[in-house]
Order: sequence, then structure tokens, then C-alpha cells
Amino acid sequence: MIPIYRSLAEIPATLGPTVASIGNFDGMHLGHRQLLGAAVAEARQRGFRAVAVTFEPHPEHFLRPDKAPKRITPNDERLLLLAETGIDAIVVLPFDASFARLTAREFVEQVLVQALQVRGLHEGGSFRFGHRAQAGVKDLAEFGTEFDFGLTIHDPVHVRGLEVSSSAIRALVTAGDMKRARWMLGSPFVIRSTQAQGRGVGTRLLVPTVNLAAYDGLLPACGVYVTRLKIGDRCFQSVTNAGNRPTFEGAGFSIETHILNFEPVDLTQETPLELEFLFYLREEIRFPSVDALKAQIGKDVARAKRYFQLAK
Repeated sequence: MIPIYRSLAEIPATLGPTVASIGNFDGMHLGHRQLLGAAVAEARQRGFRAVAVTFEPHPEHFLRPDKAPKRITPNDERLLLLAETGIDAIVVLPFDASFARLTAREFVEQVLVQALQVRGLHEGGSFRFGHRAQAGVKDLAEFGTEFDFGLTIHDPVHVRGLEVSSSAIRALVTAGDMKRARWMLGSPFVIRSTQAQGRGVGTRLLVPTVNLAAYDGLLPACGVYVTRLKIGDRCFQSVTNAGNRPTFEGAGFSIETHILNFEPVDLTQETPLELEFLFYLREEIRFPSVDALKAQIGKDVARAKRYFQLAK
């Protein structure tokens, strides 16, 4: 793992000069990867270090917790994905009241100039910084002239005619559109969790099932999906119901995964689970009987198996 500095005080004086990209990097989508890839390329060319600068918590979660969007990618996973881009270090700045009060100039002087010795920056055109997001890329370019660092502004990335952004991905996931979300992310939307407390691999309606523990990140629209479940280092084809299971009175919300190609596997309360959402099959339905639900599950399983056959 590359170095992760969790405050300005932790950044060694020997880190710079650097080429950096600053952002929340939620989801680590194709647009983020373009910015960071360009920063790495410039750093390699100039003999500097490439650095990703991000924040924890997400500024919106600190400033407007009641209105803040759900995270696409939990922080630990976001750091792992950042590290895979080829950068040399990650700076995670604690976003608190003191940091939120920094003016644009104070941010540039304290973070970019003094701590990182920035010589190049790569940002999108909508980048904002400073107290109440007072400054934008025009101001950043002027600071670059004053403090001798370059600024490269990148146009939005488009994939199949869609502009890639974290907000667009959230909208697609919450609508159940996993195909377009995957286009923007560059990989399937994933929930990483563990099994629900007190539940192992069980049998529900004669199909091996795993229930995920409560998850406070971004969730897909309620419905039934073709999925892939990773249990530790094992991977299984699966069908997942995300929702309130209306056929069973008072069942409550759950993410219940039916494993198609099950083989015995060790599963404890701590075993990491990764659930990839591949394709939306149907909405949740209240069935008149358990037998009717069983019949529908059989149809869902058949469609999922067909999906995996065609995906080979």
C-alpha cells in the first residue's frame, strides 16, 4: 500500500515537488481515473511524485448531514481504488469546522504550496474550493501564476453519450440501472459488507441464501437483480432481492442473495462479502402465496443463468 497521510502535519517535507489532483473521488469512476492518470503521467515526465488529495468525511456529510448523498464507495475501499491508479501517495484531509473556514488563499498556501509543494494540478471544470466553495478553476489558475504551479482543466468524460459524474451514478443506481452505472464506473456497482448477525448460508425456499448485514452506503432500487457474490476468495453466480420482501408480512428491508452455483464455503461473522449488481430483473411484487413466490424465483434463476451463459 502506498503512503496515506491523514493530516497536513503528517506530510513529510521530502514528499514534494508533487503533481496533484484534489477531489472527493466517490465511486472512483472513469472521470476520476482520467484526472489521476494525467497527474501520474505528468509526475513521471517531470520526475515528481503524484498525489491524490481527498477529504474525510465527505464535505457534504459535515456541512449538510441531513441532505448529504449516500456514499457510492466506503472510505477504505475508495483508498484502495485510489492506490491502484499509480499515484505515489494519498492525502486524506480531515474535513472539520476549522478546515471549512479556510479561505481559498489559505487553502492554496497551506495545502498546495507549503505542504505539497505542488508544481502541477489536474481538475475538472466544476472544481470549487475555499470557505463556502468561494473559488473556482479561474481563481486556481490565477493562484498558479502567483505561486508557480500549472493547472490542467479536464473536460467531463462521456461514455456512450452520457456524462460521467458521481451524482449521475447515484441516480442510476437508485433507479436500478446497473448497466449504465457500470459504464460510468468502469466496473459493476458493489456493496461490501458481512453476513447479517446470526445468519450463515441458509436455505430459503430451497435455495442457498446469504443475508447481508445492514449497510449505510448507497443502495440500489428495491427489486430483483442478477448479481455475483464473492465470499472471501470464492465467487458465486447469484440472484439478489433488495427490498422489503412484501410477500412476508413485517419482514423488513434486507439484501438477500440466492446462490446459483453453491459449493460449501467457510463463512463467519467476519468473512468479507462483495456483492456485484449486474442486471435489473424485476420490481418487488407481493405474491398471493409462497408457492407463487417459489415459481417466480424459479423464473428469476432461469433468467440469471441465461445472463451468465450469454456473458461468457
